[in-house]
Amino acid sequence: MNKTPVPVSLSIMGKDYKIACPPEEQNDLIQSARQLDTQMRQMRDSGKVAGADRIAVMAALNLAHELQMLKSQNAQLNQTLAECLAKMAHKIENVLENK
Repeated sequence: MNKTPVPVSLSIMGKDYKIACPPEEQNDLIQSARQLDTQMRQMRDSGKVAGADRIAVMAALNLAHELQMLKSQNAQLNQTLAECLAKMAHKIENVLENK
């Protein structure tokens, strides 16, 4: 697979950006830019945050917070899954031992 970065054109709040990105990551980068653009436009349109710099920082904080929450949820789910698998393995061992 080609790992050579290629330029991807993105538009965020009416400004164009060219970002070098490996081809296999292009769709994720485009989706991320769309999500950021949507969030920044919503903040701007709400009138609660003024100035592109402040809007960008607030959008970044919101997205970072969302990412942290998802990481925490993922860690909890992984722990729960590991506990369930350990219990299941223990039950299987007990059944096999009692045969």
